[in-house]
Amino acid sequence: MIIEGRTFVVSGGASDLGRACVRDIVKSGGNAAVLDMNEETGAALAKELGSSIRFFRCDVTDTENIASVVKSTLEWIKETGKPLGGIIPAAGVESPGLMLDKSLNPLSLSSIDFVLSINLRGVLDLVRQFLPALASSPAYGPDGEHGVIIMVASSAAFDGQMGQVSYAASKGAVAAMTLPMARDLSRFGIRVVTIAPSMFDSAMTAMMSDKVRTGLKKAMEFPSRAGQPEEFASLARQAIENVMLNGVVIRLDGATRMPSKL
Repeated sequence: MIIEGRTFVVSGGASDLGRACVRDIVKSGGNAAVLDMNEETGAALAKELGSSIRFFRCDVTDTENIASVVKSTLEWIKETGKPLGGIIPAAGVESPGLMLDKSLNPLSLSSIDFVLSINLRGVLDLVRQFLPALASSPAYGPDGEHGVIIMVASSAAFDGQMGQVSYAASKGAVAAMTLPMARDLSRFGIRVVTIAPSMFDSAMTAMMSDKVRTGLKKAMEFPSRAGQPEEFASLARQAIENVMLNGVVIRLDGATRMPSKL
C-alpha cells in the first residue's frame, strides 16, 4: 500500500497522535478525512493543510453520526478521485479512577461506560461502518491489497497502573481483537495493525502532575523522555507501507515497563 493518491480516515485526527498521522499522510501525497469533536482545532488543521484534508465533526459514540460522516467522506473521495486506503481510529480518552477508593466507593459505572464507549465501542463502530468501502476500493500491488486498519492501544494494555482499570480494559481489548480482525478481513485484502504507545506528549499526558511525570520518567529505559507524536506517525506510515505487518500489536515505548505505583 502506498499513501500517495489515497485517502485515509483518521478519528481523533485534529489533535496529538492523530494529527501527526494526518500531517504525515498529507506530506506523503495522500488525503485525510479528519474526524474529531473539536471544530476549532479541525478548522486550524484545515487552514494549515488545505484541500488535502476534509474535516468532519464526529462523535464516535453516536452510530448515526458515524454513518453520516461515512457518507460525506465517501462523497468527498468520489470528488477527489483518491480512493480509500485505510482507517486510523485514534480517538481516545482516559478517566482515572480506583476500583475501590479509600471511602469504599466503587468505581462509577458512568466513568467505565465513558471510556469503553469511546476507546472500544467507538473504534469498532467506526471501523465496521467504513469497511464496505475499504473492501471495495481498488486493489493495490501484486498481493491485491485493499487497505489497512491501524488501531491505537497503549502500554496500559500490558502493564496498566493503579487507577487505569477502565483504560487498560479498553486498550487491552483493542490489542486482543487485532489478530481476529486481521483474520476476518484477510479474504478482502485488508490488514490490521495495532500500535501500543507508552507516554507520548499529548493533551492527555499534559494533565499529569509533575510527580506522576517524574515517576514515569524513572520507569523509562531509553530514551528517557516522552515520545513525540511524529514518532508515532512514522510507525503508522510503516504500517501502511509494509504489507507484511498484519495481525500484530507493536509496542512503541522505548522499553518502558510501567511500575505498579509511582
